[in-house]
Amino acid sequence: MQQLPVILAKRIADQGPVRVGVIGAGKFGSMFLNQVPFSPHLSVAVIADLDPDRARAACRNVGWQDDLISRTRFTDDGMDLIADPDVEVVMEITGSPAAGCAHALAAAQHGKHIVMVNVEADVLAGPVLAAAHRSAGTVYSMASGDQPALVCEIVDWARTCGLEIVCAGKGTRYQPGFHDVTPDDVWTHYGLAPEQAAAAGMNSQMFNSFLDGTKSAIEMAAIANATGLNAPSDGLKFPAVDFDNLQNLLIPADAGGMLDGEGFVEVIASEHRGETTEMHNHLRWGVYAVFKAPNQYARDCFLQYGLKTDQSGYYAAMYRPYHLIGLELGVSAANAAIRGEATGSTAAWRGDVVAVAKKDLAAGDTLDGEGGYTAWGKLMPADASHRSRALPIGLAHGVSLIRPVKHGATITYDDVGPLPDNAATECRRKLENSAVFSA
Repeated sequence: MQQLPVILAKRIADQGPVRVGVIGAGKFGSMFLNQVPFSPHLSVAVIADLDPDRARAACRNVGWQDDLISRTRFTDDGMDLIADPDVEVVMEITGSPAAGCAHALAAAQHGKHIVMVNVEADVLAGPVLAAAHRSAGTVYSMASGDQPALVCEIVDWARTCGLEIVCAGKGTRYQPGFHDVTPDDVWTHYGLAPEQAAAAGMNSQMFNSFLDGTKSAIEMAAIANATGLNAPSDGLKFPAVDFDNLQNLLIPADAGGMLDGEGFVEVIASEHRGETTEMHNHLRWGVYAVFKAPNQYARDCFLQYGLKTDQSGYYAAMYRPYHLIGLELGVSAANAAIRGEATGSTAAWRGDVVAVAKKDLAAGDTLDGEGGYTAWGKLMPADASHRSRALPIGLAHGVSLIRPVKHGATITYDDVGPLPDNAATECRRKLENSAVFSA
């Protein structure tokens, strides 16, 4: 296989750069836009944002010259962008499940590849969206630079080498009390004053979803759905593990670790319980996979080439300490357009993220979604979520409770009134009605 830069150079000579449309010019989108002037194989034909002037300002903020801004079309309508014949690859970066589902379906209908930075939509109804793109002959891809795609890359590498994946995931900050944090007190945990965060344009609800465990659950569900790994039966445990000890703890209990078996996703904490100082060799910004040697010869090779293993010598780990978010996103656009390949993609419904009450909720209370005041998202096996009629966090926005829900209880469909009539609800119903679970 030719190296991607060689293929891209030929693409530029024959057809010009890959033509991208960006929906959502927030932080992730801005990081991608920053790289465009330095990536001759990419051009941005259209940028869609609810506030086009804000999108233009984002381009200036990342260093775009006026002539590049003037050559780019701006719109407030993602569907307008998708229909534009100059767009080959759609970057969906809104973070809205409803918008993401609608945009993914429209991209398939228009024969456009899509890179779903919008993990929220992917976890809510990814199998339905991926199937639409398979039928259209287009690519439905995770976003390189985001942790789920990078975990999938390590998992693919290990399996292609004939190694069995035991556990895979990412690192984060975590304390048990974070599950109940609201946007009002989120900044104290980031060491920022609310005024500082506002001046930097940081959205308190979005950043709270990173802290309260919801985003971690969403990302692990995406990895499970793409790789076939299992979601833990009672949610993520967030063990405090440094990268030197991944292979000692993230292995089955009968081998001396903490897992119920082999083949799970898990998020590791960068600090011990009750402490605010991050441990040495933490993996807060990184990703990892623990794998197992298939026989004694491979085990001996682990030792001979310096891999850190558990006491048996059979379990080892590979990790990446950092991810660069939008700075890496161009890799997904290039792979989709040039190779017709996804950088990770949903394959089955194995993990789900359900809404759990952050406090005692009363009938008539309105749920406010990911990172809000009312609920956080907990990872569950998809079959268990389906059986219990759990409300996915992706639909827990703008709907009212019809009966009380206790603090810490999972919110179900039976607890809420009518759901909004939008693409997210429609796609989720289609997924649940087709509900076929892998063993």
